[in-house]
Amino acid sequence: MLDGQMRKWIDPPLNFVGRQLARAGITANGVTLAGLLIGLISAVTVAMGYFYAGLILMLLSRVMDGLDGAVARATQKTDFGGYFDITADFLFYGAFPLAFIIFDPAQNGVWGAVLLVSFYFNGGTFLGYAILAEKHKLTTTKRGAKSLYFSTGLTEGTETIAFFAALCIWPQYFNVLAGLFAAAVFYTAIARMLLAYQEYGNKITE
Repeated sequence: MLDGQMRKWIDPPLNFVGRQLARAGITANGVTLAGLLIGLISAVTVAMGYFYAGLILMLLSRVMDGLDGAVARATQKTDFGGYFDITADFLFYGAFPLAFIIFDPAQNGVWGAVLLVSFYFNGGTFLGYAILAEKHKLTTTKRGAKSLYFSTGLTEGTETIAFFAALCIWPQYFNVLAGLFAAAVFYTAIARMLLAYQEYGNKITE
């Protein structure tokens, strides 16, 4: 929901840094990999109970996630780059909630599992919609220049990062926060399915 507005603020500095990294010979895939590794380390840190350190590392990994696209725009975008980027995102977005489950499985296990199911469902609707959009030659730049069609929704990257930050600041309220955010993610996924039906429900597969 907020990604479109956030891009207006963060794209100019990201693009500037991305051009500097590109001139230094750093590749977009290298930045993606670095961001993923930092994100996974942040999850391990959270699982060990170091929530504020995990917060800092998580935010750094998300900056890296924005920088890979900036480097790609300064050099050359590739199909594999887009594929690697979304795959890395999905792995990180699953690993971070899992860290809270590992930290306290008895307390956080059930609602952590519900949250992961909502992410899994939402990811399926997101990628499925992207496939339909590609099939029908649709494009959008509402969320910046992307390799995949990014359909909008209530919960996007900005909201998810804010949610992860809230978990690190108030880990004792994990179940409440996870339940609320899972509900928002389920709403996003169902709304996207309804939109897909509205747009493509009567179109014949060739």
